[in-house]
Amino acid sequence: MKKLSNVQLKQQAIVHAVADALEAQAREEIPGMVQCWFDLEYHHFPGSLLLRFQFADEQALAAAEAELPKWQKRLSAALLKKGIVLKDMRKNLIFTLAGPED
Repeated sequence: MKKLSNVQLKQQAIVHAVADALEAQAREEIPGMVQCWFDLEYHHFPGSLLLRFQFADEQALAAAEAELPKWQKRLSAALLKKGIVLKDMRKNLIFTLAGPED
């Protein structure tokens, strides 16, 4: 694996911090939320960022779907505070049943 540059390490640290904060909030506020994980291609950042909230089962996922726009706005606001602007926040956060290994 290629070594990350200082800029990429800074981007990674920001995304980790934001993802951890959102995960903690979501576990408290959304029943059935299991974990938060993300994919990122550094050379296409921030457009390539895809944060996923994983849910325990289909019922929990269906119940949480109405909350998705609120969480997309929270992600966008949290990254904006760190100086990162998302062009279309709907593309950067999704709710899913799949885990990182799937």
